Amino acid sequence: MTAPPAVSLPSLFWMFFRIAGTSFGGFMAMISVVENVVVERRKLLTHQELLDGISLASMLPGPVAVNVCTYVGYRLCGNAGALVAAVAAILPAFVLIVVLSAAYFRWGQLPAVNKLFMGFIPAVTAVIVAAAWNMSRKSLRGLREGAIASAAFAALLGIGGFYSTLLIIVGAGVLGWLLFRKEPGAPSRPDNKQTESKPGFNVNALLLSTTPLAGVPWWSFDPALITKLFAVFAGMSVMLFGGGYVFIPLIQEIVVSEHQWVTSQEFIDGIALGQITPGPILVSAAFIGLKVAGLAGAVVATVAIFAPPAMLMVAASGAFERLQHSSVLQAALHGVRPAVIGMIFAAAVVVGRTSVAVWYTAAIFAIALYALVRFRVEAVWIIPAAGLAGMLIY
Repeated sequence: MTAPPAVSLPSLFWMFFRIAGTSFGGFMAMISVVENVVVERRKLLTHQELLDGISLASMLPGPVAVNVCTYVGYRLCGNAGALVAAVAAILPAFVLIVVLSAAYFRWGQLPAVNKLFMGFIPAVTAVIVAAAWNMSRKSLRGLREGAIASAAFAALLGIGGFYSTLLIIVGAGVLGWLLFRKEPGAPSRPDNKQTESKPGFNVNALLLSTTPLAGVPWWSFDPALITKLFAVFAGMSVMLFGGGYVFIPLIQEIVVSEHQWVTSQEFIDGIALGQITPGPILVSAAFIGLKVAGLAGAVVATVAIFAPPAMLMVAASGAFERLQHSSVLQAALHGVRPAVIGMIFAAAVVVGRTSVAVWYTAAIFAIALYALVRFRVEAVWIIPAAGLAGMLIY
């Protein structure tokens, strides 16, 4: 990349660390917070560029949210930026799940966080709706784009699943080529850049790192076992299409039935821990690695499950940049972008359905959405505040 970096690597790390630390509610929640910070507030990428990254990530193996973070890091700071963004996007969830897993293996209990997450869910729904709304104002410029977005929304809600997502993207690309091939491409990335924010110090991360961790082979190191862990998880990572939930049966078959690294109950509890941490659910790999080979196993399993898809994403992003001026590709993307917006709105409905049906759930959603859209409050403040409200009122 010949252009100067839009942001320094330390600032990029801190930005994605903060995003990941509050991205509860699944991959679309994390993508929506990325949109709020990177596009709306920092203006480091355009809505169109982020939508292109989401489209690309949806067609490649691996966790979509981490792939999108990798794409953003690559666009801003090249290969080094891709690495920094991916690590920062995974690190908060990794630290939390290691601490919670160690507590689980020591005491055999899961933390009581239900009320906290009752507050998170309506706020996460509001973040997703706000992101989709902001994107739609820039990309839904006519009836044709609106029709594509509506069709994608209905198809994803009515059918669902990875194959529906893939067919929506491919179909929207074909429609885009048919409908928009004679129109000019999307505007290029803006030249204006805002002042970088300085990285700070996270006290919570320090406190978590000093929590007593016992009940697992913490400092064990078996090179043969570590190598086997890496090979198994890296091999599975390139078969991950459709998101973490689609991948759960495959990983269960391999780690429970084939290798017997954890019991069925431990596997279920490990997935539950992955769900109550921010960021991608596949960070549950750290739970398995910790049980099998201590801290080294947790690190290796996590690297193996995320690194190969991230490398594929960087390669695809580089190829995408070289082809982005193609009139055929621009026409196809003109169709894909509104389809992605429709799918984001559908994701908001899916997340919202899991909330508790009481009036104060609606109140949290409305207040969060108003703060995001009207006052442009950062999503990284909205979600913790909603969790605190949940602990007080549920």
